[in-house]
Amino acid sequence: MEKFLWAFLIGGTICVIGQLLLDGFKLTPAHTTVTLVVTGAVMGGLGLYDPLIKFAGAGATVPISSFGNSLVKGALKEFDSTGPIGVLTGIFSITSAGISAAIIFAFMGALIFRPKG
Repeated sequence: MEKFLWAFLIGGTICVIGQLLLDGFKLTPAHTTVTLVVTGAVMGGLGLYDPLIKFAGAGATVPISSFGNSLVKGALKEFDSTGPIGVLTGIFSITSAGISAAIIFAFMGALIFRPKG
């Protein structure tokens, strides 16, 4: 039960930060998304995001900030094994499943629902 509470609180806090960026700083949704992804990437590069994931579970892995962490993690992992070219290839290997799923589900949604406009 405690793990669910922390996941809810941490995930909710990340979402509140995103909403504050939208409302308080009048950022566009694209700017807010990029800010959260870059924040997750910086935290991942500093080694701060993985402990957050261990602590909050899905509360830290579901928000978009986790995507930035995954990009950095993949780039660093491939850099260690293949050198500088790994920075480019690593980001694709670790995130490809999530990106592929998003594309497939978006395509299926486009087939099922009729867009307005």
